[in-house]
Amino acid sequence: MIDLRLLREDPDRVRASQRARGEDVALVDALLSADERRRSSGVRFDELRAEQKALGKLIPKAAGDEKAELLEKAGRLAADVKAADADRDAAADETQDLLLRLSNLVHPDVPVGGEEDFVTLETHGSIRDFDAEGFAPRDHLELGQRLGAIDVERGAKVSGSRFYFLTGVGALLELALVNAAMAQATAAGFTPMLTPALVRPQSMAGTGFLGQAAQDVYHLDKDDLYLVGTSEVALAAYHMDEILDADRLPLRYAGFSPCFRREAGSHGKDTRGIFRVHQFDKVEMFSYVAPEDSQAEHQRLLEWEKQWLTSLELPFRVIDVASGDLGSSAARKYDCEAWIPTQGKYRELTSTSDCTEFQSRRLSIRVREGKQVRPLATLNGTLCAVPRTIVAILENHQQADGSVRVPEVLRPYLGGRELLEPVAK
Repeated sequence: MIDLRLLREDPDRVRASQRARGEDVALVDALLSADERRRSSGVRFDELRAEQKALGKLIPKAAGDEKAELLEKAGRLAADVKAADADRDAAADETQDLLLRLSNLVHPDVPVGGEEDFVTLETHGSIRDFDAEGFAPRDHLELGQRLGAIDVERGAKVSGSRFYFLTGVGALLELALVNAAMAQATAAGFTPMLTPALVRPQSMAGTGFLGQAAQDVYHLDKDDLYLVGTSEVALAAYHMDEILDADRLPLRYAGFSPCFRREAGSHGKDTRGIFRVHQFDKVEMFSYVAPEDSQAEHQRLLEWEKQWLTSLELPFRVIDVASGDLGSSAARKYDCEAWIPTQGKYRELTSTSDCTEFQSRRLSIRVREGKQVRPLATLNGTLCAVPRTIVAILENHQQADGSVRVPEVLRPYLGGRELLEPVAK
């Protein structure tokens, strides 16, 4: 959530942020009104409570008619205090509810617009000319089936659409990717983490995934637990309700977990293969830093993502995501999109978001610097979302005979194998 003091001091900035996101601007004024009621009802309660305490000291000293009058007044005052307390609680609840519905403030440098209004910042690598090489590229599913690596038919039979099996070299390729990604993260100073895939509502809400993203979240009603769509949720909630000493920052974690997404708004999109699925594994970077360091940390996370994609020898571009395509927690987001030959376009492989103090305020995570205690900043960045990375590797490194060249960075994790070769039928 945002700082209420900032809202009161500069509501126009918050309105502009909501407008840039394409979200409800009227929410800002509703929140200002609720906050005013919360503060005035709190003052009213404190005044009545002070009067009640003063009256309570007079009653034992009074007698006769005076005491009876004071007791009658005390009864009326008790009712007023109870009503003021209820008003205060109701106003506080309304303020909190509205505050939780308000998205993070968009960074002023973020391009304004919708999904297609991003700005391309960099382009890396060379796109292969398959025509010049004399063959038409196969898509990842055909390649995966020839390699004995991907089985979507049995995935659908067992679990339904958008599920799959990784088999043989497909399973080994996932393990190689995860181990190589974790090795890079560990070398960069991240603490490796295996995180829970089920979290409590306060963890999911605290990271901002029960707002606009709620339709994509799986919920277990019987247990009131949520399946995470990213280990960001567990990593953000890891220090929930804690005060961290400033000399511990930055804290950097690399989490590995299964991820579950309903993909509720993607009917008809990417239905072939494993690009958009309901369950996948991912290595996620997560940082806790002082608020004034968040922009620099955001650039560091982006550099680690670029290092990873470069090591996989993939052509990719970096985009500055437009305001209307940001998640509710992100003030700014960069995506790295890899070239997918059979689609003839770049598709998102990694993403990194600066969430500033938004999540830490919701999760009550603070940093202590001397006598000062304040919220800190949180950031997240995909290092390796496994299925999409497999898609990009298979398509970009395929050979005319249906084999796939293994990037050098993965070879030590595949027993030195340089090629993935089609299996005999």
